[in-house]
Amino acid sequence: MLALFDLDNTLIDRLGAFRRWAAEFAAERGLGADDVAWMVELDADGYCPRDTFLSGVRDRFGLAEPVEELWRAYQARLPFLVSCPDEVLSGLDRLRAAGWAVGIVTNGAADNQAGKIRHSGLAGRVDGWAISGAEGVSKPDRRLFEIGAGRCGAVLGDGGWMVGDNPDADIAGGRAAGLGTIWIDRGLGEQCAADHVVADAIAAVELLIRMNPDSRGR
Repeated sequence: MLALFDLDNTLIDRLGAFRRWAAEFAAERGLGADDVAWMVELDADGYCPRDTFLSGVRDRFGLAEPVEELWRAYQARLPFLVSCPDEVLSGLDRLRAAGWAVGIVTNGAADNQAGKIRHSGLAGRVDGWAISGAEGVSKPDRRLFEIGAGRCGAVLGDGGWMVGDNPDADIAGGRAAGLGTIWIDRGLGEQCAADHVVADAIAAVELLIRMNPDSRGR
């Protein structure tokens, strides 16, 4: 059986990590709490492209550094601010021990996302991953799910599950790829037509562990 997971705000608290980065950035430059709040809003939960975000930051605060330099500093720091709960890490170990192939399928820049996977301890807890910035294709495109499945030694045609927080990229994309879907409801007032709805990745892992091992997803 195959279980694919989103990364940001599914396996790791990306929003919390970004808030910590913004607070550090503001402290280094003598900025205030309102400036931190502005950066969090501009970030749009990670959906603002990084070049657009950093260009906006550079312009608002009159920074001398070029965007490319700001991007390098961002990439070098943010992965160290993310974490994956111990319960999730141990749950992924239990999934694999039960015979599941476990992978990560995530949108984002290749170096940044790979750094998060490694520094959060996830690299040794999954069979493989697919990052849109490395593959040239993004969720909800079926091809990224196919790549992720292949990295885990699986194929989509054999069924499986996709776990994520984004109704379009993760859930609609997973369903279109022929996977069963588990939605992480972060309490943002969104609606989502998933097969299962849970509060967090810990609950998703427990749900998968309880499933009949012969279940093939959709």
